[in-house]
Amino acid sequence: MDSQALRESLNRLASNHRWTYSKSCRALLDSLPGAAPGRHPVQVVGGLAQYQLDELLGDDLVIDRVRQETQVLDTVLDSVEGDPRIAYCSPEFGLADAIAQYAGGLGILAGDHLKTASDLHIPLAGVGLFYRYGVFRQRLQSDHQTETYETADPTEYGAIDTGVTVEVPFPGREVKVKVWRLDVGRVPLILLDTNVEANSKHDRDITDRLYIGFTDHRVEQEMILGVGGARALAALGWPIEVHHLNEGHAGFITLELIDRALDGDDLEAAVESVREGLVFTTHTPVPAGIDRFEHGLITPYLQVWAERWGIPVENLLALGHDAEHPGKFNMAALCLRTAGAANGVSELHGEVSRQLFAGVGRGDDIGHVTNGVHARTWTADHVQELFDDVLGETWADGDPDAWERVGNITLERLEVSRQISSRILAGLVEETTGHELDPEALVVGFARRFAPYKRATLFMRDRERLSRLLASDERPVHFIFAGKAHPSDELGKSLVSEVLSFSRSEEANGRLTFIPDYSIRIAHAMVQGCDVWLNNPIRPREASGTSGEKAVLNGGLNCSILDGWWAEMFDGQNGWEIAASDAEEPETRDDEEAASVLGTLEAVIEEYHAARFVFNGRIRHAWQMLGPRVTAARMLREYAERYYQPILERP
Repeated sequence: MDSQALRESLNRLASNHRWTYSKSCRALLDSLPGAAPGRHPVQVVGGLAQYQLDELLGDDLVIDRVRQETQVLDTVLDSVEGDPRIAYCSPEFGLADAIAQYAGGLGILAGDHLKTASDLHIPLAGVGLFYRYGVFRQRLQSDHQTETYETADPTEYGAIDTGVTVEVPFPGREVKVKVWRLDVGRVPLILLDTNVEANSKHDRDITDRLYIGFTDHRVEQEMILGVGGARALAALGWPIEVHHLNEGHAGFITLELIDRALDGDDLEAAVESVREGLVFTTHTPVPAGIDRFEHGLITPYLQVWAERWGIPVENLLALGHDAEHPGKFNMAALCLRTAGAANGVSELHGEVSRQLFAGVGRGDDIGHVTNGVHARTWTADHVQELFDDVLGETWADGDPDAWERVGNITLERLEVSRQISSRILAGLVEETTGHELDPEALVVGFARRFAPYKRATLFMRDRERLSRLLASDERPVHFIFAGKAHPSDELGKSLVSEVLSFSRSEEANGRLTFIPDYSIRIAHAMVQGCDVWLNNPIRPREASGTSGEKAVLNGGLNCSILDGWWAEMFDGQNGWEIAASDAEEPETRDDEEAASVLGTLEAVIEEYHAARFVFNGRIRHAWQMLGPRVTAARMLREYAERYYQPILERP
């Protein structure tokens, strides 16, 4: 192997995002000169100087590792059977910190969906947008969140120019869309980009940033994702039979699918044809979370299609009719009226969704597939080694038989594992904030988007009781918070400010730390190192939540209101329930639930310090009972069995 061959091999490994969940491949790429957190390995490989390549060539161990990882990648790619038949459409995909194309949980879930589809050999492709400015960076100034954006270049992510450009019809013009491809193991992810020279300045900026208001910008982004996505898949020649919409943002894909199915002006027959291959997953348990566009805004975009088909535009507006907001076009309603199947993302969310969307298309028949997480991505390397040794490697696939062997993990090995995780978290906390964690303290984590319904400050309502809890040196506890508010969410930003202000108060006693600029890297350290994962949303507004599932895999215990995934998986011994209030008045409800949070935490702290054997027993019980259920492998198998296979196997 010469230096050119070495660079080519390393670039192949860096360009396929299998490294995001393969600890051996990631370790190899992380060992290269110039590697750093948040820097994509494609950039690292591209920056290697000749003398650095020569040094690597002189290290037989490195060359052996490169050859081994290349052989594994070849084996993975050689096992791909044909082109994708399922398209998974999402406005964001969270694969790694180095790929700033996600905003939060929806994107992380989508990234895990792709990784798991690769693991399970499901013939699936992802469809998303390429955002030139990606996810915002959180900056804290005088206890207030501000935002900055960094320019992203798809080639620095290892994206391949497919050579395909499609056009999407807009009022009075056609917008050109470039198609990039990222590979995630066996699964391709195509990203649509309007930053094309032939477009106007306005149109080049359509895919500049993620989630920008309910303006023409948002409508145009969703048109590009839906219509552009369907056209890109067709241009690539992929025989897509299932279109799976991860939320309603890609709902305009139905326009292109109807266009293909339309015979004359029979819209109803065309919609019926589209239903046969359309699956819709809703993540929204409250009306306020649904994309709605004013008729005056959306009508010109729909008029393009109405004129093309020779039908009144009112017929298209009816597909998104919202009885409670008659002057608005409801994207969830559009999806429910055109999908053949729909699901929520937890058992409780399925129930809530059937009530929320009763009488709207498939609304009465909404099922559920509870979200899961990609085990190899989110489980710490040393915990993976423990599981591989004791449970066998199929634990990551959600194999119940493997998880039944949890009893063979000794409490001594469990303790060692938790200590390693704690040290990793302590190192990150010191690096990012300068704070030192007391190794004897119970560490409670809260990390998620600072949306008001998630109530980051709920536990602070009784400051006197909280300060007593934080003052104890005999039974120390340390809270670690992280999270961002949406740039336009002033109430969410005020919650960030409140936590920051309290963290510096005498009442906090130096035992509450806020880690800025929440990211996948920070999430890894927190779900791996926190002893207890706190979750106290307003029930039932948490559709699923997955951060607590990640904590479970690493030996963290959940302390949560019975909402989302926890409502169906809590068994009384695998964590703690925060009792929900029956009060209808919000202030009374919050007071009562804040008291429940602190009361539950007091009991948790007591058990941790006075009965560690019992606490550790809970961890083993949680692993055994929850391990096979919280994996994305279980989730993908359910999607395949309930939704994908019935379509793919249809005569």
